[in-house]
Amino acid sequence: MTAAASADYALQHLIDPEVCIRCNTCESTCPIGAVTHDARNYVVDFTKCNACNACIPPCPTGAIDHWQTVRKSAAYTLDEQFGWDSLPAPIEVQVADAAGIPEEVRRLTEAATAGQAGSAVAPWSAATPCINLYAPSRPAIARVTGNYRLTADDASADIRHIVLDFGSTAFPVLEGQSIGIVPPGRDGSGKPHYVRLYSVASPRDGERPGYNNVALTVKRVRSDHEGRAVAGVASNYLCDLGIGDEVRVVGPYGSVYLMPDHPGSSLMMICTGTGSAPMRAMTERRRRRRAASEGGELLLFFGARVERELPYFGPLMKLPGEFIDINFAFSRVPDRPKTYVQDRIRERGDTVARLLADDDCYIYVCGVKGMETGVIDAFRDVCRGRGLDWDAMQPALLAKGRLHIETY
Repeated sequence: MTAAASADYALQHLIDPEVCIRCNTCESTCPIGAVTHDARNYVVDFTKCNACNACIPPCPTGAIDHWQTVRKSAAYTLDEQFGWDSLPAPIEVQVADAAGIPEEVRRLTEAATAGQAGSAVAPWSAATPCINLYAPSRPAIARVTGNYRLTADDASADIRHIVLDFGSTAFPVLEGQSIGIVPPGRDGSGKPHYVRLYSVASPRDGERPGYNNVALTVKRVRSDHEGRAVAGVASNYLCDLGIGDEVRVVGPYGSVYLMPDHPGSSLMMICTGTGSAPMRAMTERRRRRRAASEGGELLLFFGARVERELPYFGPLMKLPGEFIDINFAFSRVPDRPKTYVQDRIRERGDTVARLLADDDCYIYVCGVKGMETGVIDAFRDVCRGRGLDWDAMQPALLAKGRLHIETY
């Protein structure tokens, strides 16, 4: 196909449905609403996308980073993309300008491959992660060696600690990474269930040191964000697994939300519910390395409705105060004011401000999407009251790999 003029062609931003794990990161980070989804696929609206690149760095799998040259009049529609099980083959475009690429396509290519200012990067001392070792078409097979309920029997939330053993299959993970679970069976349209993403709750040397296993923190989903009754496909599948059951696993994913490895680095961790998974992994890594005296401070803000719904409450209470500074926030305790993690952040403002200003402190936020605004507002208040400017500080924290936020 020969391009009659550069104005006829453009790069279309596409999402690979075979690699996408439907974590909603791209849609939540797109500043102009160009990303949308249906029951199966996440897609990009050609008429809206301006190649700003904001969605690319946060994507844990790289599924979002695909571009194809298309004739503008025949760009792939949303309905076409919703029906894909894999990306279509690129069309062949021959061009007549001296550089071999129409100017408009060249400009979009540069935008697609340029770095995005304000995006988080990994800490400079983080270990190098392995990513995308296993895909849905060739998953790793793990066996369940543990399935323990973390919350009280009378708690409204059924949260489980699930241990998966990979045997002789190599599946290296770092603290902060995630893995994908492939539920068995098919959805209402007769297609295989898509992958669900779960943060790893164990350190890099395994849930049991020296063993090739990982732990997950899984909440049984019984309702959606609007409170309507639903049965989460993957969460109920995982929570009902028995010892010895096989599980198809893909990944690992994530090259940014990683902990620093250099001596003296401190961690500020803020989480709710199952957002505690990466915090547990990082805390356990530091606990096992404590004898080496390589770590700095650990400051944890952990929120739940009530104490009996807080995962890992018992083990956390056994950790010495000189090792980790724990600040719980409970929002549904009878006869007590509702308290959220952002309230605790404000109460500990002096310590928080000191650590925000410390280049060796790294901040991690993980939990429900609704907490993100409250935490950022609390940081802004803490800074304002102590001569700091959060809005000026935040881009620098991201650029230095010191601020990491994962909400869902």
